[in-house]
Amino acid sequence: MRRPERRERRRGAVSAAPHLDRIDQRLIEALQKNGREPFRRIAARVGVSEATIRARYQRLCEDNILQVTGVTNPLGLGFDAIAMVGIRTGGAPEPVADVISQWDEADYVVITAGQFDILVELVCEDRRQLLDVTNRMRELEGVVSTESFLYLELWKQLYDWGAKVENGVRAGVS
Repeated sequence: MRRPERRERRRGAVSAAPHLDRIDQRLIEALQKNGREPFRRIAARVGVSEATIRARYQRLCEDNILQVTGVTNPLGLGFDAIAMVGIRTGGAPEPVADVISQWDEADYVVITAGQFDILVELVCEDRRQLLDVTNRMRELEGVVSTESFLYLELWKQLYDWGAKVENGVRAGVS
């Protein structure tokens, strides 16, 4: 059973975007460039106290807007079977997405419009594990079909799109 407070924290096209002011935007932008940059340095550049930056960071993390983590290339770490899997469901996609999002192998789960109801990125040690996980996926109630797209090489992976400003323009872009 899904906890209501978890659902409220999710962000999708069908929920209202949180209000981010210029301080939030500049904090996000700074951490996207360097997730290890000291709060003191960010505060000086933004023109606020370190305590303000620390409090904003905490709120953005709690609101599920910001997560600072080391991003790796799984292929470079020895994970030899990475795939994007498109899933078609016979009903509402949320129950299927809820189950799959709990799996360790699924690092990205998104409900979509279009050919697939759900897209899932799977990171597996080898093709045998990938087959086992996709078979487990096919056995889920509500799954009609899957289509797997095996990654051969990671060409681009960036997370520096900035924070949205008024009129849909990215922060820092003119």
